[in-house]
Amino acid sequence: MMVCFIATLGQILLLGCISFTAANSKTCQIYAAVGESVTLAFNYEGLAKSNTLRWTHDTTIIFLRQQGRVTTGKPEDITKTGSILLKSVKLQSEGTYRGDALHPNGTLAKTWTGQLCVMEKVSKPQLGYICDTNTVNLNCHVSKPQGLFFSWTLDKTTLSSETRQTLSISLSQLKEKSSFSCSVANKVSVESSETVQPICKAHMLYFKPSIVLGVLAGGAVLIFVLLIIITVLCCSYRRTKTKMQLSDKGEFNLLSVNKGEAESITRYENIHNVESCPSPSPQPSPRACYENISKLDVKTETKPPQLSTAADGQQPSPVPKPRTKNAKTPDI
Repeated sequence: MMVCFIATLGQILLLGCISFTAANSKTCQIYAAVGESVTLAFNYEGLAKSNTLRWTHDTTIIFLRQQGRVTTGKPEDITKTGSILLKSVKLQSEGTYRGDALHPNGTLAKTWTGQLCVMEKVSKPQLGYICDTNTVNLNCHVSKPQGLFFSWTLDKTTLSSETRQTLSISLSQLKEKSSFSCSVANKVSVESSETVQPICKAHMLYFKPSIVLGVLAGGAVLIFVLLIIITVLCCSYRRTKTKMQLSDKGEFNLLSVNKGEAESITRYENIHNVESCPSPSPQPSPRACYENISKLDVKTETKPPQLSTAADGQQPSPVPKPRTKNAKTPDI
């Protein structure tokens, strides 16, 4: 950028111009790695010893030759066409370089200006990978990745669409012996990693040991609780079943007792009626009473179960009176 100004000093009019380059408009035409040598091409074929040759770095003269005499710099650093060789450049060597060739009368024969940028070489990257649920994630590790260019190769085929530091590949697309490598580069150097063959299985999950131990402990506690619940339920079921069996048995015994009591009452009533019946004088013989009681017993045993229930609410049928010896025979 050129800025011109007009100023007065007393009665003298001064006209001048100042040229400067803004820091944000810096553009590099030449790149060099730290420690390398670089040649700034001037290529003036008509250069003669009578010409004045001058090279400057920013505002510092680094080479000057006038009328074949070198006053600044080394003659061996200049070629026949006026190019200059910069040996073992450093980071401080970058900047604006300018070469001027002047005729013997001081007029400009040729000029050249260029911006030199000095950079460090990239380090060798280290390729690593992590197996995820359905993908494998690769990472090209390198120090100071800012401003670097990344590239990937799969089975020696460059993946032109992948220019990031990381790469993700689906396990379904991953072959059994697929090999990967990554390269990192800047303007002055390129380095490649070693070839890596990821070993991943589909749907493989990785857990920390602490998580695995926690899950196992929780599972053991859950199984223990389930065993306790099952044991309590089994004991409760057995108790309930035992109570039901005892209840059924008690009801059966109660029915048997009721039935026996009804039969005994019926038998007792029959016997009582026999004994209570008035007997005419003289008293019947014991054998006749025994025969009547036996007949009653037989009738009671052969009665259906309903008679025992009816006996509770009705009076028993009267038993016929036995005949006596003194009974008179009716006349015919």
